[in-house]
Amino acid sequence: MPTIGIADTTFARYNMGRAAIDEIQKNVSVQIKRVTVPGIKDLPVAAKKLIEAEGCDIVMALGMPGAQQKDKMCAHEASQGLIMAQLMTNTHIIEVFVHEDEGKDEKELAFLMDKRTREHALNVIKLLFKPEKLIREAGTGQRQGFEDAGSLRM
Repeated sequence: MPTIGIADTTFARYNMGRAAIDEIQKNVSVQIKRVTVPGIKDLPVAAKKLIEAEGCDIVMALGMPGAQQKDKMCAHEASQGLIMAQLMTNTHIIEVFVHEDEGKDEKELAFLMDKRTREHALNVIKLLFKPEKLIREAGTGQRQGFEDAGSLRM
């Protein structure tokens, strides 16, 4: 049975890990291993450990960078770490970040955090079980969270 790793943070203002697990369990039967770390810069090592020590086939790295410029820099550094961990383990780590300033208010931010997490959970399922669905979606302007952008026409 495949194993999906969930790495989330205490810094986030929404329980993205719970949303991801709920969406995955609604759609497939898999093992889930979850670890929670303080912040987004802790996610790369958490994800790598889920792959190497816990045998996860794919990992979701969930976090909420703050709205300040230094938070955006930290998010960039965390993203680089997640990319390095993917290359070191030859395993997908799906980064799901929602910046604190992406929502116009707290209600929209919570909506976005839930929807983006759930839509990426479905992408994880596609990567593991139905990669042909991703091929059919190529070039369709998929966006996780807000409305899809749609395809460009010639």
